[in-house]
Amino acid sequence: MSYINFTLDTDADGIALVTWNMPDRSMNVFTEEVMGELDKIIDQVVADAGIKGAVITSGKDSFSGGADLTMLQKMLAVFAREKTKDPQKAAKLLFDNAGRMGGLWRKLETSGKPWVSAINGTCMGGAFELSLACHGRVAADSDKVKMALPEVKVGIFPGAGGTQRVPRLTDQQQALQMLTSGQNLSPQKAKAMGLIHEIAEPAKLVETAKAMIRNGLKAVQPWDEKGFKLPGGQIYSPTGFNLWPPAIAILRRETYGNYPAAAAILKCVYEGLLVPFDTALRIEQRYFIEIMQTREAAAMIRSLFVSLQELNKGARRPAGVPETKFKKIGILGAGFMGAGIAYVTAKAGIPVVLLDRDMESAEKGKAHSDSLVSDQVKKGRAKPEEKDKLLSLITPTADYADLAGCDLVVEAVFEDSAVKKAATEQAEAALKSSAIFASNTSTIPITSLAKNSARPKNFVGIHFFSPVDKMMLVEIILGKKTGDKALATAIDFVRAIKKTPIVVNDTRGFYVNRCVLRYMSEAYKMLIEGVPAPMIENAAKAAGMPVGPLALTDETAIDLAQKIMKQTIRDLGDKAVDPKQMALINTMVDDHGRFGRKNGKGFYDYPAKPAKKKLWPGLKDLYPQLAPEKVDYEELQQRLLVTIALEAARVMEEGIVTDPREADVGSILAFGFAPYTGGALSYIDGIGAKEFVKIAKGLQKKYGAEFKAPKLLLDMAEKGETFYQRFDPYAKGDVKQAA
Repeated sequence: MSYINFTLDTDADGIALVTWNMPDRSMNVFTEEVMGELDKIIDQVVADAGIKGAVITSGKDSFSGGADLTMLQKMLAVFAREKTKDPQKAAKLLFDNAGRMGGLWRKLETSGKPWVSAINGTCMGGAFELSLACHGRVAADSDKVKMALPEVKVGIFPGAGGTQRVPRLTDQQQALQMLTSGQNLSPQKAKAMGLIHEIAEPAKLVETAKAMIRNGLKAVQPWDEKGFKLPGGQIYSPTGFNLWPPAIAILRRETYGNYPAAAAILKCVYEGLLVPFDTALRIEQRYFIEIMQTREAAAMIRSLFVSLQELNKGARRPAGVPETKFKKIGILGAGFMGAGIAYVTAKAGIPVVLLDRDMESAEKGKAHSDSLVSDQVKKGRAKPEEKDKLLSLITPTADYADLAGCDLVVEAVFEDSAVKKAATEQAEAALKSSAIFASNTSTIPITSLAKNSARPKNFVGIHFFSPVDKMMLVEIILGKKTGDKALATAIDFVRAIKKTPIVVNDTRGFYVNRCVLRYMSEAYKMLIEGVPAPMIENAAKAAGMPVGPLALTDETAIDLAQKIMKQTIRDLGDKAVDPKQMALINTMVDDHGRFGRKNGKGFYDYPAKPAKKKLWPGLKDLYPQLAPEKVDYEELQQRLLVTIALEAARVMEEGIVTDPREADVGSILAFGFAPYTGGALSYIDGIGAKEFVKIAKGLQKKYGAEFKAPKLLLDMAEKGETFYQRFDPYAKGDVKQAA
């Protein structure tokens, strides 16, 4: 029997090797077709008396990325359609469809013949659940091997037996930590937890897996044997009594109740470990279809799986422009930002010329890469030879002539128009006419900077966030004359360095900074109103933000906020900045010398480690304080999210961002906008435009004009539209800035 996605070869010992290698895909994923073929393969192995057991492995560099989550979206669409005809029949159909993968893995592990998973690379989600259902598991001893059940990160949980097999193989504490965090496991960590049996040299992986079968591997899982006992003890035992109460409290502390899937994991494990295995699988299945139908799951799957993948694959790249294979990249400015860009470029294997005003400065920029990669070597995340290779790709220089042959130059010099003008002119004089010039400016409009260029069609903005090595988002800014080739090259570069590009039209603050400044501004207003600072920071975290707005201001620097405010007043007039907020920032910087984390004094105090930062006690003396019981805590949370979402809506109305996928993914990756909502626009869509406008009007009446809903939202509320209907991301359209 032949298959499209698999090959099956049986050796002289009667051991079948099932190799998964999907055509036209860079990584194996579970689809309806794949699961159908696996079902037949299990039957074939069982039916063939000459086959003693089977090894399943991958024909690609990775094992599998898990399930294609668009299957879940289709499943829910069918459910919604059938529900209108026969709710009971629709519910059963959803239950059966959602349980298909789990049922298949159960069929495999009870087939009566031993199966071994030979894990050669990345093994995620449903693929790791398949491996856990195999009677033996062998992983290659390689940095490429990462195993995880990461479903909680996209609003669901491992629903194909993962919540039941993991806590039956390892102790409950480690199981809960793994399942609720979606953490990656190395082969060594997985073996220590009891989740895999052996680690083999990559070249001997399959042979090691076959040897397990030859040596008499049992075709029965531990939980199917009589007298099976849970590792680490039962639920109702001294160990269980010490684990579960704090586990529930820790989950609440970490998620603030915003992630239903994480809570469902605890329920699945707790209830499932009290009953026989097949009953436990049904419990898991019931919780899974419940979570599948939540608003959080729909929004997170769309933004953090589907949209993120599409953007990473270049969804906004202009069609018909040949892809750029980078031979050499130039970076102007070897300061913290330029040095960071050089590091991620070299890490991607692309030669870099790092230029600064003198060799000492350029060498200092290269030393930043040395420091970062040395730290990776020290932690065992990189090898010494990888460090040597990376550093060999970075050439520090003070001579613009060394830029000759660069496909792209990224300017990251001091944020001064005159300095940028000189850098642009000198670089272009050394570049071929087809080279692309990009500015990493965060404040100066790209259209304005492009006037310094002899070829504005080849001029584009590539706005990185700090620290470059950790921040995954990059804003690509289009000037009015930016051409398709410049845009395509910028997207190619961002993809080459494994970051996510979003396309933004030219405006003050672009997209991300406009939203972030609203977030900070609302916190300043709250302080001025007398809201205790701890309530502001805690409300932000309870709303789903990773960092409170005062802590975020400290990270970016309070004196920088002061400079931005003063520049805004110079450019747009006195009314452009709230004078009370200006006075607050001036007081912090000028009167108290509190610049933020960089000088150890901001809204927080930063004592020497290991002591942790704490809010500056002097904050409560700046304004008369409201009694905590008189503060509406839920309204604080609402204000912080609504002010960001309104700014995102304004950005869409102005045509600065034209694709809701970019607005949503950008808001999560750049500043962590409450991921459970799916992003700033999905937050509005989830509430509904009509209800959101009602909320905004209520806040406007109490707190001012910044909560005024833009005309776009009023129109959407009247028509009952969502952003994904109004701005169809899959409709063909010109991504270039409108004239």
